[in-house]
Formats: sequence, C-alpha cells, structure tokens
Amino acid sequence: MRNIVILMVTMVLSFGAYAAEDKKPSETPSVKPEAKVSVTEHSVRIDGKKIEYVATAGTMLMKNEKGEPKALFGFTAYVKKDTDLRTRPIMFAYNGGPGSASLWLHMGILGPQRTEVIDTEFSDNGPFKRVNNEYSILDKADLVMIDPVGTGLSHAVGEAKNEDFWGTDQDIESVAAFIKQYITENKRWQSPKYILGESYGGMRTAGVAQYLVSNDMIALKGIILVSPFLQLITGFDFGQADLPHILFMPSFAATAWYHDAIPNKPKELQTFIQQAEKFTVEEYAPALMKGASISAADKQMMANKLASFTGVSADYWMLSNLRVDHQAFLKELLKSKQMTVGRIDSRFKGYSLEPIADHTVYDPMTTAVGPQVLATFMDYYATDLGVKDATDYVVFGNVFSKWDFGHKQPNFSGFKMPFPDTGVDLSYAMIQSPKMKVLVQQGYFDMATPFFTTKYMLDHLKIPAELRANIHTEYYMAGHMMYVHPASMAKFKQDLAAFIE
Repeated sequence: MRNIVILMVTMVLSFGAYAAEDKKPSETPSVKPEAKVSVTEHSVRIDGKKIEYVATAGTMLMKNEKGEPKALFGFTAYVKKDTDLRTRPIMFAYNGGPGSASLWLHMGILGPQRTEVIDTEFSDNGPFKRVNNEYSILDKADLVMIDPVGTGLSHAVGEAKNEDFWGTDQDIESVAAFIKQYITENKRWQSPKYILGESYGGMRTAGVAQYLVSNDMIALKGIILVSPFLQLITGFDFGQADLPHILFMPSFAATAWYHDAIPNKPKELQTFIQQAEKFTVEEYAPALMKGASISAADKQMMANKLASFTGVSADYWMLSNLRVDHQAFLKELLKSKQMTVGRIDSRFKGYSLEPIADHTVYDPMTTAVGPQVLATFMDYYATDLGVKDATDYVVFGNVFSKWDFGHKQPNFSGFKMPFPDTGVDLSYAMIQSPKMKVLVQQGYFDMATPFFTTKYMLDHLKIPAELRANIHTEYYMAGHMMYVHPASMAKFKQDLAAFIE
C-alpha cells in the first residue's frame, strides 16, 4: 500500500489538495453541446511598453472523425491587437500531471497577470496579490493556455467519456487535434508555432511535436520543455531498478547544499554539483551495479561518501542498502529539526506532520504556493476574463489512477510500451523536422523531475550529432516551478524570449 501511495505522488507535479471529482458532461445526447467563450480587451506593460491584446477564454467544440461532438476543450488565448497574424509567433502551453490544469504556468510566468508569490515562505492566508506580469511572453508571441480533457473547463460530450482521453497516446492525439483546429479556425497556419509543456507536459509535448509533423504535416518552430518528464521508469526510485537512484543522487546533493546539511560546504553550487555528478557516474553507479556482490568494506566506504554528499548519515544509507528513495530523503534530511523538505521545490521546508515517519506526508512547497495561485487565478478568471462557468473549473482532475500509461512508439507496429518514453518521439520529431529548436528549462532543486534525469534523457536521444546543436538547456537556482523564485523568473523570461527571437 505504501508503494502505491508513493507512486501517486512520485510521478510529476501533483497539487492533490485541489483535486476535484471528474466532471461529467452536462450535455446529454439530446442536447447539442456548444462552445462558450468570453472575449475581453486588456493591456499589459512589459519592458516599459504597453501591449494591447484580446483575451478569449472558454471552450472549443471538438468532433470525431464522423463529425460528432466529442469534447469541449477549455483554453485561454491572448492575441496582440493590430498585428500581422501570419508573422506573429504563437505559443501553446500547458502544465502536466497528468490531470493538472494550466493555471500554474498561466499565473506563474506566461500570462499577462501573475500571482506575486512569497518565495520559500508561507504567506498570510489572503487576500493574495495579483500584479501586472512584466515577465509575460506577450511581447514576443501570442499565447494559448490549454486545459486537457478532465481539467479546467474541458470535458467529453456526446457519446464520449472523459476516460477516452486519459492516456499517453489519447492525450497526445487530442491536444494535437486542438492545436490543429485552433490554427485553422483562427487563421494561424502561417504563424511561427511553439509548444511549451511543464513536467508531464514535457512527455505530452514530445509526443505532440512528433504527431503533428508525422500525421498533420504541421511544422513547429520550436518546443520548450520546462522541468520535463519524458521517461516513466526514471520516476520509480523505490523499486529495484538502480537507474532512478543514480539520477536522483545529484539532486540530493544540491538540496543538502542549500540547507547547509553538509560539512565544508563549497561556496558555489555548480562546483558541488560537478563533484556530485562525477562521483555518481564514476563511483556510485558502479557500486550499485555490483548488487549483493559488493564487499562489506566497499559498501561502508560508499555509504560514507554518500553521507558526505547528501547530509544523510552513513548508517541510514547502509540500512537502505545504498538506495534511499527521494521521499525518504526529503523526510530524513531535516528530521532532527522536525522539518520536512519540499518535493516540487526542495528549497521549501515545513513542519513534519509525523516526525518519526520514514516518508514525507505532504509537500511544503505545494501548501505554500498552491493557495496563492489558485485564489488569484479564480478571481482573475471570473472577473477580468468574465468566464461565467468559472466555478466548474477543475484544477486537478481525478485522472491519475485511471490513466493509460501505455505508449505506442512512432513507427513501431507492435504493442504499446507499458512504461512510456516519449524521448523516442522527440528524436523522431527532431529528425523529421531538423530545423525545429528545443529549449529545456530545468531547476537544480527539483525533486519531481531531477536535473540529472533531464541531462541523462537528452544525452541519450537517438539523433545525429549535428542535431544536438538544436537543443539548448538552461538551469535555475529553484525547483520544478522555477518561476516562483524572483531571479529565476527574470531569467526564465530572458531565456524564453531569446529562444523565440
């Protein structure tokens, strides 16, 4: 049972405290479903310049191959006024989950309004502050925030069910279909097109990029992978596979460095990370590969070295057979202080609910940031954007336990792979569209999608050497949602703007 619970929280960004029951379609077969949108006009000031734009928030009706309604797809689009749509870039963006709505990116960094989050601290419990977002991407591109089926206002209609869209491949196909329909209905076929996905949204983005170029001949100018999760197997660090333990280790070191939990702490994080990565590849990985054949002396020596990098005692590493899963690490690191460390952003810490428990019970980052973003978004969505159905907005749907993680890899006629790896899709997309650029944005203190996991995934893409020049990676002194950190927020926008330009 413990493993099942850990699995539910181990995967990717999960604001479970705000989960809602699945929305059943209000329409019945006898009632024709209709798209509803609210269109409003606003302005935002970015880099000292006023940008006027039109916001369209609501739903788009999607149909199946027979022309029958199958879903109302929720979205919020921001389009700059008085511009040439053929040359103006457009960005489609979403969060992950699977099952998360897009409000985190929407109010965190991309949209014209943002939540002013108090970094690494718990704020007063309202009212929360919403401000003009000087880091919005609207000075460089139009923006369409997408809520996949089962999140936001999106839900199945007609004979379809939400569950029909809940799977790796089903999700990829439905989001790709939305993008194709949007650019058709809004005359954006000529626009330079970008897709940005965070967390599980990275798995989706790699799949969508491959699907669009292979099936619809839609070329993307670029894709942006924010704290990406592409390979399911890399998230299972509580089983017998050694690879996840290897990939998490440098993140343990970075977190211990931040919380002053190691002796003789180096001044620069990057220096310590380089040391941790070298140790991981050259010493830790070979030790784990030995399994039970490792000698007692070598095992103790390895435990001592792990303690020096992670701040967790050698005895604990020995008891864990040199394999400490990340939920246990987050609990153990500050256990003597009766504090627990955040998973989404390990800079955050909070009081332990159960001081003697061996795994974390909650995520301090989630409980600190979540209420602020949710309150400001719901206020903004209903008032400024004028969405009348705002009360139906599903922040985190009851999707995960019903998700079909099987994935049929491109150009593979066999069965679905039970552990999806859309890094293969990314490779195919880059090969078929060799001018497509890839920006990867990754935080050092991300314990949901560790930075060394991202590096490993990119280093193992099956692409020609010359195409690797199309991939650019930026790192941030923050976690999964690096944009809650003021300095990282500014860098995020700078890096994203440079990528589009």
